Amino acid sequence: MRFVLSADPRAARVAYAGAVVRDLARSLWNEPRAPNPPPPQWWDWLIVAALLPVAVVEGVVREDLAWPVASIAMVLVVAPALLWRRAHPLPAAAAAFGTCIAVDVAAGAAGVTWEGLYVNGFMIVLIYALFRWGSGREAVVGALFPLAAIAIGVTDGEPAGDIVGGVLLVLFVSALGAAFRYRSSERLRGRDQARLREREQLARELHDTVAHHVSAIAVQAQAGRTVADAHPEAVLDALVVVEKEASRALTEMRTIVGALRRGEPTDLGPQPGVAEIRQFARSNGNAPLVDVTLTGDLDELPPSVDAALYRLAQESVTNALRHARHATRVHVVVTGDDDRVRLTVWDDGDARPAANGSSSGFGLLGMAERTRLLGGTFEAGPNRDHGWTVVAELPRSGAPA
Repeated sequence: MRFVLSADPRAARVAYAGAVVRDLARSLWNEPRAPNPPPPQWWDWLIVAALLPVAVVEGVVREDLAWPVASIAMVLVVAPALLWRRAHPLPAAAAAFGTCIAVDVAAGAAGVTWEGLYVNGFMIVLIYALFRWGSGREAVVGALFPLAAIAIGVTDGEPAGDIVGGVLLVLFVSALGAAFRYRSSERLRGRDQARLREREQLARELHDTVAHHVSAIAVQAQAGRTVADAHPEAVLDALVVVEKEASRALTEMRTIVGALRRGEPTDLGPQPGVAEIRQFARSNGNAPLVDVTLTGDLDELPPSVDAALYRLAQESVTNALRHARHATRVHVVVTGDDDRVRLTVWDDGDARPAANGSSSGFGLLGMAERTRLLGGTFEAGPNRDHGWTVVAELPRSGAPA
């Protein structure tokens, strides 16, 4: 938009208004067609079939028609345009109103006062379809046809009230079609955004789940290497765990990646919740020990909060096992009260990053996003003395409305 500077305030306002109008007109002209117009429905065929006998009856009954046969024939020719008004809105409107204009011009040339059938009112639907389904260019060009028909009525000496009413009706129906178009676009945009959020959630699920299994594989491999000399039989047990964790990781990865590729919802089975956090507890082995404590009111949590707490705990424990150097114990505490549920995970390892500079990638970002979407708070960072602490607090009611 270009702004014109002027010493005259009135001229500046006029220039600004003109620029706004030009931008709106340019936006309307460049508007693409509405996507996925539906094919003719059964009720479209029913309406067209009903219009034909109604037109015949009206043409026979009315005595003020100059050309009753032409009036009936026009409806027979124009009514089928309703069937392809969505897929081809401009040709439909041009054919219908063009036929009406041609008959009106022919009647004027013959010196006959021609008045169409009342049933011709169905053509207002074609104006609606122009602004609902057509592109900006099609809407602008198509609107010229009914306006031209109204202009011919002016030359024929029709009452001013009828002319004004016709113009207002065209404007109203056009605005109605544009409003429903905008509403449909917003609904499609919201659906696309929801689909993107779902895909992002599946991507986080892929990271959380697979990272957990891979961490378990790494821990078991390290344990097997450590005890290989002293207890060779323990290596077999470690390999069994590695095989099982790898199989689970591969299955879950294929399931989630398949859903991402298709862009369709998939059945991932029951989502784990707070009760399954107990599975993270470890009381033996060379890896850091993990103790889990569940206290307070943790019953009847919303599924979103229940699943989020599990995923947050899973990611926190995974990060602690992977990055907490020299850690001997990881504590997981979930506490629920009447309003909120609090998850705290901390370890006693070295909080400084590993020498190879590895990090948890998108883990903390995904955890913070999960918590925020549910209306909660999230904090993660090193302790004052040693170790790392993650605190997530979620409302029991889930995401705010």
